[in-house]
Amino acid sequence: MSENAAAFSRYSRQIFIEEIGVAGQRKIMESKILVIGAGGLGSPAIQYLAAAGVGIVGIVDFDRLEEHNLNRQILHRTADVGNLKVDSAARFVQALNPLVKVQKHEVELAASNATDLLSGYDVIVDGSDNFRTRYLVNDVCVAVQKPLVYGSIFGFEGQLAVFNYAGSKNLRDLFPEPPSANDIPDCDSNGVLGALPGIIGSMMAMQALKIVLDLPVDSNQLTMVDTMRWNFTKINF
Repeated sequence: MSENAAAFSRYSRQIFIEEIGVAGQRKIMESKILVIGAGGLGSPAIQYLAAAGVGIVGIVDFDRLEEHNLNRQILHRTADVGNLKVDSAARFVQALNPLVKVQKHEVELAASNATDLLSGYDVIVDGSDNFRTRYLVNDVCVAVQKPLVYGSIFGFEGQLAVFNYAGSKNLRDLFPEPPSANDIPDCDSNGVLGALPGIIGSMMAMQALKIVLDLPVDSNQLTMVDTMRWNFTKINF
């Protein structure tokens, strides 16, 4: 089977969508998307980006898998505990879709390397779990003019936004400064139900794909998802 025939066979159900077609699928296959973190949000985002046929999926993560990650970080398996997340994430992608190229970045994102890392990609998907990284990613995306898909989770609630896209605002326009460390709840002490990052991470992948496809994307808007009460609220900023 030729490469084109293999691609059509795999992606036909996307190609059949009027707004995508062959030209749109080609855009997806030529795109380069970087996912920050192969954890709760990164896991579903990476899976659906790879399944859609993104040409190059970059993964930034320096952590090793721990057993308590497994309730939500579904790229990984029990046998991967103790190993680098970026390695098990890459193995998952290659097993799912060998047509996708994975670029592993086994580093801690920092001011010294963020510009070089982010500059090589078309869209940045931030699945990080701390405000230092979120603000660093935002600021670098603004500096190098890359669209940023942002998500966060806690308990039963999640947030989603697209920043710095087609002239839109960025994270600091919504929250000028990160909160005090004393005011920040975290999943390690307060927990998160595993299906929640699956919902938010999938929504992040959808937004990233819509950006690649030049489809309409809501900007200057924060979507808040409350899965306990099943409320979806949009806040314009």
